[in-house]
Order: sequence, then C-alpha cells, then structure tokens
Amino acid sequence: MLELFPEGFEERDDDAGVELAAYTDKAGEKRARAAFGDITAVDALEGWEDRWREFHHGVRVGPLWVGPPWEQPPEGALVVVIEPGRAFGTGAHPTTRLCLELLAELTPSSLLDVGCGSGVLAVAGAKLGFAPVHAIDHDPVAVVTTTANAAANGVDVDGRVSDALAGELPDADTTVANVTREDVCSIASRIRSPHLVTSGYLATDHLQLPGWRGLRRAVVDGWAAEVWEPVEE
Repeated sequence: MLELFPEGFEERDDDAGVELAAYTDKAGEKRARAAFGDITAVDALEGWEDRWREFHHGVRVGPLWVGPPWEQPPEGALVVVIEPGRAFGTGAHPTTRLCLELLAELTPSSLLDVGCGSGVLAVAGAKLGFAPVHAIDHDPVAVVTTTANAAANGVDVDGRVSDALAGELPDADTTVANVTREDVCSIASRIRSPHLVTSGYLATDHLQLPGWRGLRRAVVDGWAAEVWEPVEE
C-alpha cells in the first residue's frame, strides 16, 4: 500500500481483520487490483478531501502534548504541533508514544534522533530541554519536514541527510532510534552515547544488543521500547 499510495491511506480495524482504504482514481484502482486481486471500489462521499483529519488526534504523554495544528492543546502541556504529511511520525503510533515517555524520564542533555521522519522526537526532545538536538534520516523529504516542524515549534534542530548505517553520526549524550528491529541491531554498535532509546519493534521481540545493557522496557498495544546503557569493558 505504501508503494501504491505513498500520499497516504486509511487503516481501519473490523471483525475480519484490518481494512486498508485509499482515495484514488481509475488508474490507482487498476494498480490496486493488479497488486491485491480482490478489492472493493466505491464512489467517495462528499467531503472526502478532509476526512483524513478525523484520523489524526493529539496525544498526551507525560508533560508533552503532540498533535495536529487544528486541535486545541490542553493548558499547561509542552506542546508539539506536527502537521501530518509525507514523512512518518505524528505522535499517535505506540512506538512514538513509548519513545516520548522514555525520553521524558531522562535528564535532558544533547540528543540525536536517528531516522527522524517528521522530526516529532527531535522536536519533543528540544521541548523537554535537550540541546543541542541533531536529527538524521536517509530521506531528504524527512529532513526537510523535520526542519520545518522544528521551525514551526520554535525550537532548534540540526537536520541532516545521512545514512545511519554508514555515515558519520553526530555525538550526543542520548540517542533515540525509532526505526526497525533490523536497523536498531545494525546501528547499535555505531552509537557512542551514555543512553540509547530504541523502538520500532514488537513486544514479542526481545533484543540483545552487544555492548549494551537494558535499563528499562516499556510496552503498549503490542509494541516495545527500551532504554539502554553501554556495558563497561
């Protein structure tokens, strides 16, 4: 679905499992049939252009509130406004919420966000008092989005296009990597931070990262996140 409809699609739970729906034209419908075979196509209802907003709501995680610009944040919260767009990360996904929860428990210092996506973790980190904040992603769109979201929230984030598996990583006291399980395992040996926050994998995945010791593990909705520290040699 991501390859067919990179601009976005809906995901809805029903009794039979999960339904995926995309708003498209006849050409998109043809591509979907070629990929999946059995699909259902119906005419879109009036107002479909704005319907996607119904699926984006603010979330409260500790002192933080993360949400879209059309929602009113609660009083007293550290507000992180993220415009849902082409880069991954609005704050609603369990892995993002878990990383925010774990970051909020750490003493603010320098921060590196690996695989920054929309920049939600980098921006939230800056709101929590982390500085300087670096954010890297191999996708130029993600870096542009991160930089724009940082500016919109009035915080400083140094966004760079970089491959975390091969490129040079900025130094930071805390590194957060909400990526895939495979990428976490691959980049862990390249991180030189006193704290590493990881997520992007299921609660059934129990990672063993050579050179790291788990300090805290949090689970929500079948997803997991962890805080690690280096093992002293």
